[in-house]
Amino acid sequence: MLILHNRLTKKSSLFVVRSPSLRKLTMELLSPHRIQLSIFPIVVVLLSTIAWPASAANSANNTFLHCLINHSDPSHPITPAIFTPNNASFSSVLDAYVRNLRFNTSTTRKPLLIVTALHVSHIQASIICAQKYNLQMRIRSGGHDYEGLSYVAEVPFFILDMFNLRTIEVDIANESAWVQAGTTLGEVYYSIANKSKIHGFPAGVGPTVGVGGHISGAGYGNMIRKYGLSVDNVVDAQMVDVQGRLLGRKSMGEDLFWAITGGGGSSFGVVLAYKLKLVRVPETVTVFQVSRTLEQNATDIVYSWQHVAPTIDNNLFIRLILDVVNGTQSGTKTVRASFIAQYLGDSKSLVSLLNEKFPLLGLKQSDCIETSWLRSVLFWTNINITAPVEILLDRQPQSPVNFLKRKSDYVQKTISKEGFEGIWKKMIELEDILFQFNPYGGIMDEIPSTAKPFPHRAGNIWKIQYQANWNRPGKEVTDHYINLTRELHKYMTPFVSKNPREAFYNYQDLDLGINHNGNNNYAEGSVYGVEYFKDNFNRLVEIKTKVDPDNFFRNEQSIPTLPNLNSYQSY
Repeated sequence: MLILHNRLTKKSSLFVVRSPSLRKLTMELLSPHRIQLSIFPIVVVLLSTIAWPASAANSANNTFLHCLINHSDPSHPITPAIFTPNNASFSSVLDAYVRNLRFNTSTTRKPLLIVTALHVSHIQASIICAQKYNLQMRIRSGGHDYEGLSYVAEVPFFILDMFNLRTIEVDIANESAWVQAGTTLGEVYYSIANKSKIHGFPAGVGPTVGVGGHISGAGYGNMIRKYGLSVDNVVDAQMVDVQGRLLGRKSMGEDLFWAITGGGGSSFGVVLAYKLKLVRVPETVTVFQVSRTLEQNATDIVYSWQHVAPTIDNNLFIRLILDVVNGTQSGTKTVRASFIAQYLGDSKSLVSLLNEKFPLLGLKQSDCIETSWLRSVLFWTNINITAPVEILLDRQPQSPVNFLKRKSDYVQKTISKEGFEGIWKKMIELEDILFQFNPYGGIMDEIPSTAKPFPHRAGNIWKIQYQANWNRPGKEVTDHYINLTRELHKYMTPFVSKNPREAFYNYQDLDLGINHNGNNNYAEGSVYGVEYFKDNFNRLVEIKTKVDPDNFFRNEQSIPTLPNLNSYQSY
């Protein structure tokens, strides 16, 4: 397989060439006079490879399918990439990347079809035809978006699924890597480590998370305090815009490049690939997990953690997870604080550092595990650290997929011990919910809030994720767990950021507001947009209005267009 990054024209293009015989044709397609989307003829026999809906009610769907075929490159037929409900594999393709069972029920609206793009021309055809036939397009890479916005909609829609586009090119000499949007983080990490033991990339710890959504939404990982966010380490991108053009950083311009590195790519186009700047990691890193309950002095330890974690050595990241467990006495509940950490160094240095800066934790050498950076990913994903690293290439999660709800907050002032004691009481009252606290500081304090759309930099000492997980279907059960997150979120109001109350875009939460994408789309989008992006929101809106004035790329929490230029009507 050959992947070409076209450097022969002003347009940046990425094509996967699967056989030598197609290389000549590919180069021809990349020539300047062929770079625009063309209308290709198609032989009638290809139509027989799709299971066409028979009813008259689906005639529009048939027309859309014909459009996809007629707008595709015949040397890369689109028909094998199209799955309609009449196709036996439709359900398995749809369900393969559903990561929240709340959006996989019998009442969940299903897409009219799924395009599992095999080539850039399939993306171009999807964009052109969806506009022509007024169909909403949802773009899915890994399906880990918390509100299912990449594969669910309340209006007629289809899915453009990127999972087949997952070529990775690692260039150690230039300390960079091109990765396609359908790649998973596990595949990226494995490919980097396969070339170098001293290089990595600062992104999330979930190996099945898709690159497209994670990076475009400013995903982060446990090297955030050392190297910042994923988007702080992206140097180029390739995307298809609303006109079906293939663009690179130079041809899209710095405004659009800025927008898709933290403002969510799905509001502006279809991101095809990102060029990552690799970072240096030591051959040996150290991880540990230490847990303490309230009876084991957790209140004092957590109080100390909030002062230490954002200010300690940038090589150290200490996540804090708080949950409710059984107490020492029968029938009682208590709060457990679990400190999960990664240190870019050896265990002896780590123990010495924490004995000086965080003695209350009482870290011992025996608590520590020295391993490689790649194997540390297994540790963070609760996979046996001795397991074969090839497990990172498995695109299905090791743990069962559950029903879930997530919310987020930012903390800018330390919380008193009395404040924490009130939080413990509330947690025990609610019981089936947990906190995840992620410390900031380090380089996050040094990068300007306007450098990327992600604004939550200096002044934030940690980020909160609220988590509720359950494994039983039903509206009553779902409402119960969602209400738990809302109640705890409400309780935390005095302790978190204000005016606006900030939230993390990659932890999308429809409680913050829903955009119906009608005449009021700017007003509706501003409600959640300011919480996610603060002062950067207005710049995102201006860019959106310029590159997608008719608001084709949209969902319930997309970036809106300016009201005076918004010509798109609601369904």
